[in-house]
Amino acid sequence: MKVVIFGASGGTGVHVVKQALEAGHEVTAFVRDPSRLPVKHERLRVLQGDVVESEKVADAVAGQDAVLSALGPAKPAFTAMTVGAQHIIAAMQRHGVRRLITLTGAGVADSKDRPGMLNRVITFLLKRINPEVLADAQRHVDRVRASDLDWTVVRVGRLLDRPGTGKLRVGWVGIGTRPFISRADAATFMLNQLTDTAHHGQAPMISN
Repeated sequence: MKVVIFGASGGTGVHVVKQALEAGHEVTAFVRDPSRLPVKHERLRVLQGDVVESEKVADAVAGQDAVLSALGPAKPAFTAMTVGAQHIIAAMQRHGVRRLITLTGAGVADSKDRPGMLNRVITFLLKRINPEVLADAQRHVDRVRASDLDWTVVRVGRLLDRPGTGKLRVGWVGIGTRPFISRADAATFMLNQLTDTAHHGQAPMISN
């Protein structure tokens, strides 16, 4: 399968790239700084660009079978996720690419959530400490939900830099999940969505 990965040089994006190549996919990594991507492979194409550049995003999406986004918030404006979603969706519609899998934080709510006290405290702190980050993540998800694409939003709590466990909990905030997950396991779940249709049009939370 041909896939393009946005945010490919980030903490989770690197895991997505590596695992996609291990799975035999043809990978296009879209990055602002190619030197930050510590991966080389015959099936890896690295494109330099920024998600604010709509034509570069469109060029990256053209000819792909699916799009994975591991974009995160970026200073100073904290609009990268929103603008990225806007340009990625437009590019997918333009080039007839249907499958979108995008990563975001568990602070973005879903109607199926049943947050407990700890969840409510974490969300309250996020709103107080990093309101721009949470707002950017929410706007990005709003745009994905409003699209006509075959999308899955993958929500995570605290991302940990530790080896993958292969053990995943899939549920909702307050239902069957915990507040942390390894980046490697998050990447595994994202890639599994390339062939798993169970979460089309949904925004599950995943954890270890």
